[in-house]
Amino acid sequence: MRIDAHQHFWKFDPIRDSWIGDSMKAIQKDFLPKDLKPELDKRWLDGCIAVQADESLQETEFLLQMAKENPWIEGVVGWINLEGKDLDVQLEKYSEENKLVGFRKILQSLPPIALENPGFLKGISKLSKFDFTYDILIFPNHLDQAFQLAKKYPDQRFIIDHLAKPEIKNAEFGNWSRKISLFSDLENVYCKVSGMVTEADWQEWKTSHFHPYLEKVTETFGTKRLVFGSDWPVCLVAASYTEVYDIASVFFSSFSKTEQNDIFGENACRFYGLKG
Repeated sequence: MRIDAHQHFWKFDPIRDSWIGDSMKAIQKDFLPKDLKPELDKRWLDGCIAVQADESLQETEFLLQMAKENPWIEGVVGWINLEGKDLDVQLEKYSEENKLVGFRKILQSLPPIALENPGFLKGISKLSKFDFTYDILIFPNHLDQAFQLAKKYPDQRFIIDHLAKPEIKNAEFGNWSRKISLFSDLENVYCKVSGMVTEADWQEWKTSHFHPYLEKVTETFGTKRLVFGSDWPVCLVAASYTEVYDIASVFFSSFSKTEQNDIFGENACRFYGLKG
């Protein structure tokens, strides 16, 4: 099965979605399954993983409803209050939702020490019992703490979103490269080949700008722990869906068919436990 393992849906609300500022006018509108399906079909992608963009249980419920109405949405990465007193009850409840595969918190907006918060860690420690995954949304300065987190919970499946958002626009590579290398031996950590165009110069990026970063994550995670994601519709501020897909597909075109199948679907199925 071929999967876009990272995209979002929303009914645009300027107050709730205040992170979508005027520099991102292209995405200040609704984006729903009917808008994504033609893009998937053009690239022979069978389905997708819908990822939370708002930190609320309403967001989780909204995405689950979208998945129920559109069977090709293979999984949902929702939000849950990992520090909530009712976390066990919530996890028990959501374990009945077949399409809910994991959770994510917007860690990138918090200081790195947030990954060491005892309440957060206690919440993370409960996820594997219910077979839930965890998407790590961070910047490079969070990587040391993310490494310690993943090392502390070897039975928990983690996936780093957007290569941990290296500063591609400024060609900053060395520090990110050294820190991402830490994850090479952590088999419980995967990495999403996603979100690169928005970390580059939105108007002036070139495909070659991404190659050093793609080479590094391939060296670090291998082809069994890399997962393609479009980050649609966020990517539209800098590139079309086709352009984002082609950055990855062209780079990996010289790899074996098996390796390409892994990166463009099989790894996502394995990581998120998709049945297909």
